[in-house]
Amino acid sequence: MTDEERRVGGGRVDKVTVMVIDDQALFRAGVRQALSQLPGFEVMECAPADDTLSRIEAALPNVALLGCRLTAGVGLELGKKIARYFPNTRVIMMSPDPDDEELFEAIKTSAVACVNKSASAEDLVSTIQRACNGEYPINETVMTRPTVARRVLREFGELASMGKALETVVAPLTARETQILNYVAEGNTNKQIASILAISEQTIKNHVSAILRKLNANDRAHAVVLAIRHGWISIEGREA
Repeated sequence: MTDEERRVGGGRVDKVTVMVIDDQALFRAGVRQALSQLPGFEVMECAPADDTLSRIEAALPNVALLGCRLTAGVGLELGKKIARYFPNTRVIMMSPDPDDEELFEAIKTSAVACVNKSASAEDLVSTIQRACNGEYPINETVMTRPTVARRVLREFGELASMGKALETVVAPLTARETQILNYVAEGNTNKQIASILAISEQTIKNHVSAILRKLNANDRAHAVVLAIRHGWISIEGREA
């Protein structure tokens, strides 16, 4: 769903879909049980080895709750991929007592929050809701860690000095998004594309929203032009 469709009544999210990703089945089941008992939550789970990116592309959850071995880098690398390929899915990292290094690495993945695995259900729910409403609770955590704050200012300040070079970086489209954009380029509506692919119209809307964000496009036509210019979709066989 689009950002506008996610927000209702004073910025609150009407329904929150969460994908719990962890290599410990007991942890996944516990989080799922706790969240599923609350109104407005739909919770799924998977292990990191369960073709996670394909699962996320199919479900397009609002939040990816990621707690798989951050110290080993597995969770951090997966978090980077989720944030890059699925910008509409907010990444929340979970780790047992995350240290300064883990927090800094979580920031680099574009995670919106880093939560202790021993956090209460109330704190976790609050973090998820805030993340869905466009907030970055991780910023508050950084401000309580002076060492991390200084490192963030130093390293991200260097990146900012690159200026427009960073602005030209475009996140790649997934195979499904490329397929959908090809159908858009052919003049199909969301409803028509949904019928062709035998999936819901809402899922098509979710994908289109992700495409627009990735390409920094103003609308569907602009996205098509950008994709053709970069060679991601072909103009062969199409009318000028």
